[in-house]
Amino acid sequence: MRRFIAKRFAYMIFTVWIITLVSFIVIQLPPGDYVSNLVSQMVAQGADEIPPEVIAQLRAQYGLDQPVYVQYFKWLRNVIFEGNFGYSFTFQRDAGQIIGERLPMSMAISLGSVLFIWVVALPVGVYSAVNKYTLGDHIATLLGFAGLAVPNFLLALLLMYLSYRYGGQALLGLFSQEYANAPWSMGKFLDLLQHLWIPILILGTAGTAGLIRTMRANLLDELNKPYVDTARAKGVKEWRLLWKYPVRHALNPFISTIGWVLPQLVAGEVIVSIVLNLPTSGPVLFNALLAQDMYVASGFILVLSTLTVIGTFLSDLALAWLDPRIRLE
Repeated sequence: MRRFIAKRFAYMIFTVWIITLVSFIVIQLPPGDYVSNLVSQMVAQGADEIPPEVIAQLRAQYGLDQPVYVQYFKWLRNVIFEGNFGYSFTFQRDAGQIIGERLPMSMAISLGSVLFIWVVALPVGVYSAVNKYTLGDHIATLLGFAGLAVPNFLLALLLMYLSYRYGGQALLGLFSQEYANAPWSMGKFLDLLQHLWIPILILGTAGTAGLIRTMRANLLDELNKPYVDTARAKGVKEWRLLWKYPVRHALNPFISTIGWVLPQLVAGEVIVSIVLNLPTSGPVLFNALLAQDMYVASGFILVLSTLTVIGTFLSDLALAWLDPRIRLE
């Protein structure tokens, strides 16, 4: 088991490094850089033509006059040894502060969505498999396909309309106006919970629908195996037999998908956050990529990819604990 953990940990470190390298290079692939975008905006707003020496001075000021690999290794060195993610050209602030402000709300929504997916998908998938081809199974199948088919942004607009139509106000953002800039208190926390359920419901719907179908298919396969008939012949109670053996084996997809649930949620969160005006990492990352604000974009990608790889690492450990066959291999 120690060898298994050490091997997975080494893969984790190597994967994070590759992600940072590729993402930093891809961010710089579009023509121009932040200074080019800035000059284009100034000219579009009616400014006089910017002299080349001023443009060169701006590039030197922002460190954009150096080769990409030099910029990358300087940035990576500062992140590892100093915890410095660089400077945001767009916001004129430290990139680490921006990430620290936005990431907690994204994590709260993502973790809430994962819990919602598990709480809904597990019992519904089990019920659908045990009662296959019944009315309840057909309803679960219909809801599953509907959840996969409806886009997140459309569901966000629908729930926003319903909250305004029947609740008297559109639940935009994560806080009411009086709590937006207020210090943390019990009232602000309760206000957050009041607004948090809409993005959690929207982001969790597609993941719930997919895992219901996966759980149903895997559990149906396990229920037809000989060990279930053997346990039933020995007199094991049906509910105990169901949850102790086939459900446990069918849980493997739930555990193995922990790692890639996060990037899916973050990808969907970008559009949902823009529609609902949520103060999360998605809109900032999107705008940073558009403006080629490379240190903010690279910092967000580094943190999110690290969390994703850590989630995959933990899911590997949980799978090894859940299924002895993985430990033996």
